[in-house]
Amino acid sequence: MLSGSKLKRYRKAMGMSVDKLAEALVPDNLPPEKYQARMKDLRASINNWEQGLYHPRPNQQEVDALSGVLGIERQSLEVWSASHLYAPIAPRKARLVAELIRGCAVQDALDLLKFANKRAAVYVDKVLRSAIANADEQEVDIELLYVCEARVDEGGVRLATRRWRPKDRGRAVSFTRLASHIHVSVDLE
Repeated sequence: MLSGSKLKRYRKAMGMSVDKLAEALVPDNLPPEKYQARMKDLRASINNWEQGLYHPRPNQQEVDALSGVLGIERQSLEVWSASHLYAPIAPRKARLVAELIRGCAVQDALDLLKFANKRAAVYVDKVLRSAIANADEQEVDIELLYVCEARVDEGGVRLATRRWRPKDRGRAVSFTRLASHIHVSVDLE
């Protein structure tokens, strides 16, 4: 997936504005009205991508075109990520493990997760291995990868997990189990 911060950094290093970059991506054989519309769409898309908003989601042809215009390899603009939605663990517990691996080399992160005495380490390990597999699919050297993002978001209350705890004077109090969304991204050093 395209990394917006890398795109912005390479664009500024080349001294290009967003308008120049969009102009270089628009095909020349379009009629003037379609040319202006495509230019407007690309300008908005590049601004969104640089801000980390992936709407519209960049496809492979657009990433190849961006890397060609900037004169860099396609892998230099990409970051590989994976996520586990509605993992059956509380976000507070999973964040402790995610903070351990953030910024580490991939092999160091795998070793940390292997010996971490936390239940959340299993879930984070699976997501990290999935992100590594996504990068390996694009023929990236795995030894050069590091964890650029590891975050845990709240996933809400897990379905059908309402429980009752007895309290004083015969009362009962309900409590629920929480879920979390685990996101891990790896990048080249």
